[in-house]
Amino acid sequence: MSRYPGEEARIKLGWWRSHRFLLLRRLTQFSVLGLFLLGPLAGIWILKGNLSSSLLLETVPLTDPLTLLQSLAAGHWPITTLWLGAAIVLAGYWLVGGRVFCSWVCPVNLITDAAAWLRGRLGLKGNGQFSRTTRYWLLAMVLVVPAVVGVMAWELVNPVSLAMRGLLFGMGAGWALLAALFLFDLFVLERGWCGHLCPVGAFYALVNRVGFIKISAKGRERCSNCMDCYAVCPERPILRGPVHGAKRGHGPLIAAQECTNCGRCIDVCAEQVFEITVGFAVKAEKTLENK
Repeated sequence: MSRYPGEEARIKLGWWRSHRFLLLRRLTQFSVLGLFLLGPLAGIWILKGNLSSSLLLETVPLTDPLTLLQSLAAGHWPITTLWLGAAIVLAGYWLVGGRVFCSWVCPVNLITDAAAWLRGRLGLKGNGQFSRTTRYWLLAMVLVVPAVVGVMAWELVNPVSLAMRGLLFGMGAGWALLAALFLFDLFVLERGWCGHLCPVGAFYALVNRVGFIKISAKGRERCSNCMDCYAVCPERPILRGPVHGAKRGHGPLIAAQECTNCGRCIDVCAEQVFEITVGFAVKAEKTLENK
């Protein structure tokens, strides 16, 4: 594994090709934030609301499905537009992959990616231990607690909601929680929040089980075992089978629901092992893998 993952790809493929998905993700994330901020700052209401519930062009409703489920659990029946908004969001993430929210939209990803980058540059090795399944237990709690107390308790501390409210209305004490997440990922556990604990990511991972777009290690015979893809992947274990499991009969498709479709494995691979697979190609690879 190189000291700086992607260096070989930069030399061999050029700067743009070794950073394109990273740059496109940042452009998307800042564009989403910018569209929300245009209203309060300039009176141009393209997106009104926040990532929990919003209106596109003051017409199309967009609702976070997890927020809607919490509302139901708390005993509050959502109005029709919220149901429609949740259906639109679910359909969108079905097309592009549920955890695309985590890597292409979520503002907290900017913080955790910064922590991961700095951790790598400083060579820090934290010793925190949390199972990657912990997030699914926390997701269950997010839905059970409202059913018990009648309040959407998670939304009071949800870092995504706090970040959005902070940008729109002033951060206040929310800065402390976001700073704590940064320090946790930096010093305690690599990718600790997004990769092990975040219940929002767990929810979108479940949505991702039927994603239309996946990444495939289709050129894995060219793999040089540089391990750069492992170094940058926020869900490192999902690469083992697709990249190195050919002899065990594992197909090249990264079918794991935890994949965020961030594209960094494509960026940093000098041997061009990875590619995006769409639609019928996904079904074909899954069929071959299950034989």
